[in-house]
Amino acid sequence: MGGSSNVPTGAPVASLGGGVIGASWTALFLAAGHPVRVADPDPDIERKVRAYVETAWPTLDALGLTSNGDPDAITTTDDPAAAVDGAAFVQESVPEELDLKHEVYGRIEPALAPEAIVASSASGLTLTEMQGGWRSPDRFVLGHPFNPPHLIPLVEVLGNDRTADGVVDEARAFYEAVGKVTIEVRREVPGHVANRLQAALWREAIHLVNEGVASVEDVDTAVWAGPGLRWAAMGPTMLFHLGAGEGGLRSFVDRYTVSFNRWWDDLGELHLDPEAGARLVEGVGDAAEGKTTVELSAERDALLVAMLRAMAPLRAGSTDAAPPA
Repeated sequence: MGGSSNVPTGAPVASLGGGVIGASWTALFLAAGHPVRVADPDPDIERKVRAYVETAWPTLDALGLTSNGDPDAITTTDDPAAAVDGAAFVQESVPEELDLKHEVYGRIEPALAPEAIVASSASGLTLTEMQGGWRSPDRFVLGHPFNPPHLIPLVEVLGNDRTADGVVDEARAFYEAVGKVTIEVRREVPGHVANRLQAALWREAIHLVNEGVASVEDVDTAVWAGPGLRWAAMGPTMLFHLGAGEGGLRSFVDRYTVSFNRWWDDLGELHLDPEAGARLVEGVGDAAEGKTTVELSAERDALLVAMLRAMAPLRAGSTDAAPPA
């Protein structure tokens, strides 16, 4: 867990990239009381980011995250160096093209305050790859969110042997101060932690559809109406610790080793090919019942807000950060 944040409320924050991820980060930082400088070459970026913030603000308000916030405290520029000048924290969310990221890092490095932390939202690139764009990457970390960042609490933070001591803890402390839940990724692997977990589940979901075991809609239902509810409360290992009663995980392992090994041996091994993709698209279209992605996203967000608000009082006494109700 991170320590106390060195970034005071009201300190300027830079958001590099104004797409969906960058705009979502911007909304969260604004809600936490930080003026945000957004850098993006799109000449229409100010209108787009302000529109996103306007849409996101009621959700943030419902979670009790806007008490210090000003949704209008946005400035925009096409120059990333100007955005980071004087910023206490920089969240980089430019497209996942290594050459582009390296170009941006080269432009901002001379303008950074010595104590500023730069965190990348990258999901597909590794920290080592991205460090190639820096002369001194000692205050550069991975800060990978889950979409949308203003709503999903998780941030995965990673440093390595080129990261200065204490920077990972400082980054985690900043994220937790703006309402996030952080984990530290201790070793670099493609996809980090949470993406690998959901990729493993989705692979088996596709396999079950391909094998005619269940429809796309029924596989999705099996997740949200079954183990997904439990996973929103606790992780799988802790839940299995509870699954055998007083005997705990030791008893669970003794009891179910043969079953799990049998299931694991039978899991599908596949790559997402055009045929499987077409099957999934058709299935999700049937499940959507004519609703647009905008309508479905609104339903998703309403459900997530309701769950986060319901869980917040129960989380309050734990060591995990959580948005207040």
